[in-house]
This record gives sequence, structure tokens and C-alpha cells, in this order.
Amino acid sequence: MEKIILKQALPEVFAKGEWVQSDIWHQELAFSRDSISLIKASSGTGKSSLLSYIFGYRKDYQGMIFFDDTNIRQLDLKRWNSIRQKELSIMFQELRLFEELSAIDNVLIKNKLTHFKSKKKIIELFERLGIAEKLNSPVATLSFGQRQRVAFIRALCQPYQFILLDEPISHLDVANSKVLSDLLFEEASAQGAGIIVTSLGYELELPYSNHYKL
Repeated sequence: MEKIILKQALPEVFAKGEWVQSDIWHQELAFSRDSISLIKASSGTGKSSLLSYIFGYRKDYQGMIFFDDTNIRQLDLKRWNSIRQKELSIMFQELRLFEELSAIDNVLIKNKLTHFKSKKKIIELFERLGIAEKLNSPVATLSFGQRQRVAFIRALCQPYQFILLDEPISHLDVANSKVLSDLLFEEASAQGAGIIVTSLGYELELPYSNHYKL
């Protein structure tokens, strides 16, 4: 997958309301694999919806979204499963971790499916992000910022051509945000992957190719 293309896309919930002023909705644009894109938005403007549309979890939109030349509405379940395992990775805003499991087990569950990283490398990621002491702690006992870092590590445990991150540092301080930014850039660059990040105003420190206002 080299490009994610939006053509006149718009959440259905916005369709009957007032005209939406946006760099993305009701526009034609492409996210390229060689680019890093920042989507800045206010609450309620559809940034989480956009990433869910791209990831195929929601279909309540007008217009079209393409992966290269393929309209994603034409993809069957088998193809979607392959895309989510090998081409698209995502860090949801709500994180979607299993609270009763330990931090490391939340990551290993995914890595056992992908076999993408060694356990040693995963532990090194925990150490680099400053949460090595939380490896065996139940997620329910972690702060939201600690959970964000666990979810981020999990998102790295697969091959991808694009990685999508929805407000990934909303609960991190400047120092931890910088570590996460550097790690993301290194990991995505190693795979030649595009990055799409959403933000309410506090964003990752990355060399952005594109800035959009939603």
C-alpha cells in the first residue's frame, strides 16, 4: 500500500448539519507512504472517526476511501484481516487494552500472532519508554500515560506500511513525549512506513510533511 486516498469523505452524522470547514472532510487528498501527516482537530470534529474509517472499523461515512486503486468498501473480511496484520497498525485513543492482564501480556498477545519482535526487544521498548518496572503490573493499576506507552509498544509489534495514532501523547509529559516521538520515527523509518497522527493541540515532535486541520 503506497497511498491512502480520500475522495469527498464525510461522516454521515455531519451530512445534514452545517457546512464543515475542514482540510480533510469533503476534500480530495492522499496520505503517502513516504510522508508524516499531522491532523489537528477540536473535540467532536471526527478525528477518531477518520482513523476508524481508514482502519475499516466503521463505515458510516459518505464519499470514498481508497488504498491505492482499491475502494476499501470492496474489501472482504479476509483481505481486511491481512491488511490489519501486515499493512496498517493503529493506536486507538481509548487504547483498548485488557485491564486484567499485565502490561507485558497485553503486548505479547499481539506479538504471538505476528512474531514480529523478540521478547527481549519488547522489554527494551518498555525500558526505553520508562515503564520497565510496570512489565508485570495489571493494566488496571497503571496511569493513563503509562497505558498509552503500553498501547504504543503493542502497535509497534507488527509489520505496517502506515501507522495511525490517535492522540498518542495526551497524558505524557514533554520528556516522555520526546522519547516516544523518537522511537516512532525510528521504527516507522525502518519499515519505510507512513505516519498519520491526530492531536487536539499537543503533538508528537516529528518532521511533518503535511499539516491538516479537521
